[in-house]
Amino acid sequence: MGTHRLLFSLLLLVSTVVQGQSDSITTVFRSLQEALARPEEVRILDLSGQRLEAFPPEILLFTNLEELRLRDDGIRALPSGIGRLHRLRTLDLSGNPITTLPHEFAELRALEKLLLNDDPQLDLAREIDVLARLPRLRALELGGDGISQLPGSIIRLRRLEELVLSNNALSTFPVELNGMRALKRLDLRTNPMRPLVPLDLQQRGVLVRF
Repeated sequence: MGTHRLLFSLLLLVSTVVQGQSDSITTVFRSLQEALARPEEVRILDLSGQRLEAFPPEILLFTNLEELRLRDDGIRALPSGIGRLHRLRTLDLSGNPITTLPHEFAELRALEKLLLNDDPQLDLAREIDVLARLPRLRALELGGDGISQLPGSIIRLRRLEELVLSNNALSTFPVELNGMRALKRLDLRTNPMRPLVPLDLQQRGVLVRF
């Protein structure tokens, strides 16, 4: 009888673990129509490569959204209402001809990772003010943006831990980065520069990739 009870307990434990794993799997929505049918369940939305041409205003209905990917969608501007996505943690806008970020972008209080790769039209110096007001921004990707020199104001991104500047036009190491005390990882691959890391960054253990 004791053996049967032990077996039953083990089966119950396994069932609970499997159920817990199933519950923890988050659905990645790749269709706006499917997402609109279950708006409260939408936490990850990937509409990359769908030639949207404009930011779909319906996205602002997904108040539980945590990750949004809109790569290569021909989006030129973001709506002011984007600040309503208070739970958004990751935003990928790479490959879109976006020139400016709305002031309301700074209302994305939970945003930790922002990808703005392959957008040479973005005026980074002008947008630093908005980016600096994001309280949780830890990772920023600016690969392939045609950057030849970083604006000195980038030092205002005091909480930034990871910065991607690969595939740009930097000919010398950006000395502006020396003052970014939180920086831990820096990607400088495919830039026309010597692979030389300043002593200050070496002493702080910043991982630099050339």
